[in-house]
Amino acid sequence: MSGQESNRLRPLAALLLGTGMTGLATISAPALAGAKLEIDETKWVSIGAGIRTHAKWTEDGAPSGEDDGWDFDVENMRLYMAGQVHEYIKFTFNTDEIFGDGPVDVLDAIVQVELSPEFNLWMGRMLTPADRIEMNGPFYSMTWNQYTQPLYPSDQGGDAGQYGRDDGLTVWGAFGKFQYAIGAFDGLEGKSNQEDNLLFAGRFAYNILNMESNPGYYTSSSYYGGLGNILTVAVSFQSQDGGSGSEQDSGDFSGYTVDVFSETVFDGGGVLNLEGEFKDFDADYTVATTPEEGDCFCLFEGTSYFFTAGYLFPQDVGPGKFQPYARYVVNDPDDSDDSDLTELGVNYVIDGFNAKLNLNYNTGDANISGYQGADVDSVSFGIQVQI
Repeated sequence: MSGQESNRLRPLAALLLGTGMTGLATISAPALAGAKLEIDETKWVSIGAGIRTHAKWTEDGAPSGEDDGWDFDVENMRLYMAGQVHEYIKFTFNTDEIFGDGPVDVLDAIVQVELSPEFNLWMGRMLTPADRIEMNGPFYSMTWNQYTQPLYPSDQGGDAGQYGRDDGLTVWGAFGKFQYAIGAFDGLEGKSNQEDNLLFAGRFAYNILNMESNPGYYTSSSYYGGLGNILTVAVSFQSQDGGSGSEQDSGDFSGYTVDVFSETVFDGGGVLNLEGEFKDFDADYTVATTPEEGDCFCLFEGTSYFFTAGYLFPQDVGPGKFQPYARYVVNDPDDSDDSDLTELGVNYVIDGFNAKLNLNYNTGDANISGYQGADVDSVSFGIQVQI
């Protein structure tokens, strides 16, 4: 199991690092590998942890609506645990307290039957195959605020899954440079789905240059030059009959995404990352077009796209390297005005995704709902560590 795989598929022991300048002292050295207990030649258990925390200033963000707002927050606090019980059978159990305002929840609970590079079966609670930003998760994105687009149903508050996860099964594998993941999940239960229809999801990617290397069908938005030149094109989809609306007025949902990812390693050691995505959602009932009666599971309908560019400077500055980036996103709902947002930021990368600092500036009115929000500026300083 690779270092990245052990970090991402390994739930964690215990952590409470803190925020602000305390966190700076905590990650002045490269992160250590998580603990792994080998029971015999085919059995082992590993544990790990991850935390993302930030300090944020937002224009007119105070409760008054007229004064600037200040906020210290723990965005994610994860415990990772994984193990192998047989040569072909593994398991993953991860927890997370997201946004620091609720109980610790089960994030992943997966039984993994991994037979060959071409065919593997995961069953339990896991990521639904989707676009790259949802497969990255918060820890493996180059930008700090990647969730400013409408997301698939399992990221919509818990009725159809939570945190991009849902109960179901996924078959995944690779044939040469072609990678696939196809799954069936509970999706929305109740409300508009009185017939108990399943949600179907899939992701298909082709690695034109070097292969990306991730656990299962997951993705990342930077490899810091470790895999050479990469160019990947992918298509993903999700669909569920009865996937939007209320019990009295049932509607369907379907969506697809095309995303492209590029990483170029220059002779001097610098690394250029380019990423783009186009997303199209079709929902019979939306936030702006609700049923006449009943509690609605309403989604976004329309299109969304973004572009991201980042460059990792090869020179070490202290224990890390600087990676400035820019991201521009546009959300264009069919039944409301469009919105956009620009993020300008810089990562200070100490140990890849295991230890980095981030400073970013955002301006615009795009947000995770896909619909127009307040047009404000914000600045945040974040720290991310994993072990």
